[in-house]
Amino acid sequence: MKLKLLVLCLVCFSLGTAQDLKIPVDTTYVTTNSVTIKGQQVNYQAETGFQPVWDYSGTMIASLYYTYYKRTNDAKGNKRPIIYSFNGGPGSASVWMHIAYTGPKILKIDDEGYPIQPYGIKDNPNSILDVADIVYINPVNTGYSRKVADKDGKMPDDKLFFGINADIKYLASWMNTFTTRHNRWESPKYIIGESYGGTRVMGLSLELQNSQWMYLNGVILVSPADYKVLRVGGPLASSLNLPYYTAAAWYHKALSPELQSKDLLDILPEAEDFAINKLMPAIAKGGFILDSERAAIAKQMSYYSGLSEKVILQMNLDVPNRFFWKELLRDKTGETIGRLDSRYIGIDRVETGSEPDYSAELTSWLHSFTPAINYYIQNELGFKTDVKYNVFGNVGDWDRSNDNTRDNLRQAMAQNPYLKVMTQSGYYDGATTYFAAKYSQWQMDPSGKLKDRFSFKGYRSGHMMYLRNEDLIQANDDLREFIKNSSSNGKSAKY
Repeated sequence: MKLKLLVLCLVCFSLGTAQDLKIPVDTTYVTTNSVTIKGQQVNYQAETGFQPVWDYSGTMIASLYYTYYKRTNDAKGNKRPIIYSFNGGPGSASVWMHIAYTGPKILKIDDEGYPIQPYGIKDNPNSILDVADIVYINPVNTGYSRKVADKDGKMPDDKLFFGINADIKYLASWMNTFTTRHNRWESPKYIIGESYGGTRVMGLSLELQNSQWMYLNGVILVSPADYKVLRVGGPLASSLNLPYYTAAAWYHKALSPELQSKDLLDILPEAEDFAINKLMPAIAKGGFILDSERAAIAKQMSYYSGLSEKVILQMNLDVPNRFFWKELLRDKTGETIGRLDSRYIGIDRVETGSEPDYSAELTSWLHSFTPAINYYIQNELGFKTDVKYNVFGNVGDWDRSNDNTRDNLRQAMAQNPYLKVMTQSGYYDGATTYFAAKYSQWQMDPSGKLKDRFSFKGYRSGHMMYLRNEDLIQANDDLREFIKNSSSNGKSAKY
């Protein structure tokens, strides 16, 4: 049974001058529903709507679209754990984890994550709503979130929103308002971010503590994008790709019979050791490496990647991941493999070239997500509008300067003995690889004094590891265990 209620309808803002196309900026739509999770009925309230962003003078400069799920048949009430959830991009709506991972509804897809028509949603029997309430937040220009013009019709400066530090600052302030409005200050608090959302929540951990006085129990990094590694290039970034090459080649049966006969998790430690201890220093030597060493490295790299020694030597041992996606199956089937999930296959116009024509996995996912989220918001959550839902929105020239988010998370952990961190990655993710995520975790605390508060979980799928049903089950169970293990249980926050 579902009950719909509209509350707090205050004002609207215009999105254009030619058309009277408006969206409410401080409005809440409430529905009630239930779902069976782990064999237990979970009653919940779904609140979707808009909450303003204010500048320092108290002027509204934007309004963010969110969806908040609160379990209603739990005696803990507002003392239950609460998770604030972000996707990445930057410029991505909080749609992916919302209707495919942690929420009470998920996509109708097959067990491996491929779209099925007719598109739609179904109950999620693995949602973590049984143990925690969840808020899915859409930053400016994603979902229905938009900037708001002032009384003279002037829009606020993009610099207030579109950059690593600006994004963190306004979102932390927004979260403070949400926590106060919904009386959640007594709740154990968690933040989860996927892809660029990993950078976002690393930075939010310290901003929430130091500027909003909000202390967390946990930070969850899902396929995190760490820009200290990603797109930097050089021996470090290049060598960190190699274990992912091993995983993708193993999946496509492109390795030698010796490696194919072993389980994936038995061969990855070998590839990781080779990447760190042999490949990285070899690439660092550049053109001054001895010919004999270059040949030996190429042979071993071929063994762990499925690529030919010849092409590895032609690339001077430094094989970009885009080239790998094009090359792995070039002489076998002529197909390409996916970027975010290399289990997916693509077909290019020609087999020659240095990178795929398109991302096979992303086009497949958009098949499923775009119809489902538009249907769900309108028909299940009760919000109707002609405004376009931005699965991906324009965030201009994103400012990546002064990225201290990795160290900010370390600082937050140092200040807060309760705070624990978990990373979740798919082995077949070629965009934010699992080994780069491990490396980022290693670098967060060079002293090693906090390492017992970090954990890493790997899955046999890609960037959105939860699309594969087996990993959906396991990854949500890992979240439950993390919430349990990061609970204070009445212990003092002291070292």
